[in-house]
Amino acid sequence: MTIKTPLCDMLGIKYPIIQAAMGPFYTTKLCCAVVNAGAFGIISHTNLIGVDPIKDMEESIKYVMKNCKGNFGVNIRVARLQIDAPGLMELIVKLRKENPEIKKRLKMVVTSAGNPKPPAQFFKEKDKDLLVFHVTPTLYHAMKVDGLCDGIICTGYEGGGHQSYERVNTTVLVSEAVKNCKKPIVACGGFSDGRGIAAALAMGAVGVQMGTRFIATKECEFHQNYKDFIIKSKDSDTMVCQGAFGPIRLLRNKYAEHHGEIVSKDEKMATEAELDVEAIQEDTKKYGLVYEGNVDEGPVLCGQSCGNVKDIPTVKELIERMMKEAEESIKKIGKFVVA
Repeated sequence: MTIKTPLCDMLGIKYPIIQAAMGPFYTTKLCCAVVNAGAFGIISHTNLIGVDPIKDMEESIKYVMKNCKGNFGVNIRVARLQIDAPGLMELIVKLRKENPEIKKRLKMVVTSAGNPKPPAQFFKEKDKDLLVFHVTPTLYHAMKVDGLCDGIICTGYEGGGHQSYERVNTTVLVSEAVKNCKKPIVACGGFSDGRGIAAALAMGAVGVQMGTRFIATKECEFHQNYKDFIIKSKDSDTMVCQGAFGPIRLLRNKYAEHHGEIVSKDEKMATEAELDVEAIQEDTKKYGLVYEGNVDEGPVLCGQSCGNVKDIPTVKELIERMMKEAEESIKKIGKFVVA
């Protein structure tokens, strides 16, 4: 027996699990491992200093095509500051048009960190067979996406990386979105085991998206220091700081303490007034430090689920363990229903 949801049919996968994008870092090798394990892998939108994001994306797609056999997707951050997003969208359409095998297997683009309308309209006009999901942090945003995209990834405040000022938690957000939206809802933020998958399905989601839990796997290309930092951390060891695109949840370290906690939108306005291109580029260099293993002086993206991550298995071991636990949890819940 196994768990099969509409997400499995949409994406052509065995298990209703999506590996979250975690740009600006690479998740190319991780994507391959996730795909080979029966779930849905995502290539991240990378833009570390000295990297050409468009060329990098093309190389990553070719790598994934060569090193795994199932379907996969890519992430494109579409914030106003993300000037490479249009080029990435053109690249995806071009590759799918030129290569039938890429068209068959590159099933979805996940857009995030910006306005979903321009990319959704672009892909609808240029490549209507390509699925587009968008990441949303509130019911308001989810309802906006509902009329634009093929699916909605509802990411609650527990999640790592980019966050919103509204601070809506996953359980609240997913329940609201399922009730008010017609498109399939994928739950994200705080998921790290099979019990979480069962809970997401009970709320009405068609699957889950996970980032932090997948970092701590053998195949993930993140530095070992990053993985070890997650393993030793508690759920209370993250903090939300100001990032280039808004709030960002990080593990507490020297870098995060220097940036300080985000308190309100008023602070956002004051901080954004100070942001310029040079400042953003300088901050991006700090991501490079983390990627090389310096997890004290750069931003270590991580969700509150870190407290539930205590080992570094293979991706296959992790997914199979989670699905077994999810099945057992659902069976236990079923016993609570009595005549």
